[in-house]
Amino acid sequence: MTKRSSVAKEKKGGSAAPVKRQGAQPFNPLREVMWRRPGFLIRRLTQIGQALFFDLCKSESITPLQVGMLTALSMNPWLDQKAIGRELSLDRTTTAEVLKRLADKGLVETRVNPEDRRSRLSVITAEGLKLINDLQESILRSQELLIEPLPPEDREVFMKLLARLVDAHEKMERQLEQQEHPE
Repeated sequence: MTKRSSVAKEKKGGSAAPVKRQGAQPFNPLREVMWRRPGFLIRRLTQIGQALFFDLCKSESITPLQVGMLTALSMNPWLDQKAIGRELSLDRTTTAEVLKRLADKGLVETRVNPEDRRSRLSVITAEGLKLINDLQESILRSQELLIEPLPPEDREVFMKLLARLVDAHEKMERQLEQQEHPE
């Protein structure tokens, strides 16, 4: 029953006060505004996803971004920082900081690139591989739980739309970069 129909039925019964349904949220003007902003909802969903990750992975010592970097290095060993950043859509500073944290934990090894002494190459260590293998089930479950409130057919549509949106923005970004820095 909608709010409108419950109010109308209550008015017919002689009372002018709207019926308050159990579990109904009170009107919140800020929520009404914020929930129309995709950026806000995406940020909030990211927070929820990270909370699920930390809860299931039972570790505050590894972050989803660090797991992403370990995953990239497990599939492409000895990448340089620029390539890692490109793979994960990270800026140079963030890439360097995350790599340093992973190296400090013994999860990544970094060496000077023999072909370009200014560049650093990184590889996941045996300990890093063990960690992501141990966490694999929890990582997958956290991803499933994130979209589980959607019906199965909507999950597929949501993922396709999300990928299409990210892809479109990345294409626009590349076009702008090419216009600013033609080769």
